[in-house]
Amino acid sequence: MFSDADVERFVAEGFLQLPGAVPEAVTEACRAQLWQASGCAPEDPSTWTRPVVRVGGLSGAPFREAANTGVLRAAYDRLAGEGRWQAPQGLGTFPLRFPSSEDPGDAGWHLDAGCSDAGGGYRVTLRSHGRALLMLFLFTDVAAADAPTRIRAGSHRDVAPLLDGFSELPGREWFDLCGAAVEASAHRPVVDAVGRAGDVFLCHPFLVHTAQPHRGTAPRFIAQPPLEPTAPLDLDASVPTPVERAVQEALAQA
Repeated sequence: MFSDADVERFVAEGFLQLPGAVPEAVTEACRAQLWQASGCAPEDPSTWTRPVVRVGGLSGAPFREAANTGVLRAAYDRLAGEGRWQAPQGLGTFPLRFPSSEDPGDAGWHLDAGCSDAGGGYRVTLRSHGRALLMLFLFTDVAAADAPTRIRAGSHRDVAPLLDGFSELPGREWFDLCGAAVEASAHRPVVDAVGRAGDVFLCHPFLVHTAQPHRGTAPRFIAQPPLEPTAPLDLDASVPTPVERAVQEALAQA
């Protein structure tokens, strides 16, 4: 399990890597189903014809088990708050990236939306309705050349002030917010989410991140689901969760 220092680093940087959070056998079972869903063959690179194949949510037993290991459930409690999150019933979506010189067409700095308005438009609120954490599950080893997710460390603290005045639904329009967030966080250091199969990155819901082209040799399989909350952030809490405290501190320092 992680330490108090790890929690402080999460508050400051907006993410925490949990090595080996998903057991190897579970990771292998998930990876086998992802290969099947992709329509590609692991031993035949001639079938890897697209730079990215997107697979929707999967709720089979290995994916439910992957999302609910003891290590992860304890981490959800520690970061999002005990009783403040809904147990995942599966994982998804899955951007499966393959070695390619072709532009994948989806690389761009952004943060993920948490909710939508009456017309279906993506929105984000200061209290993060709909998203307790952003999570990155690695189902293959991911090295620097294998299109790791790029993270602007500390960028969640730049986003919070941009949501001041948008605490409640429907929140701020997502595309407009992303434009402002990319500019506001441009000074932040960039960290690649590299690791071994079975590692999980738990990220603040306001973290700015991006995909990138795959210039390696082995396919990269990850899941990027939200951890869904039971209630939005309580920004008046006297004993805030680490997710809440990062927002409180960012607003106070703005």
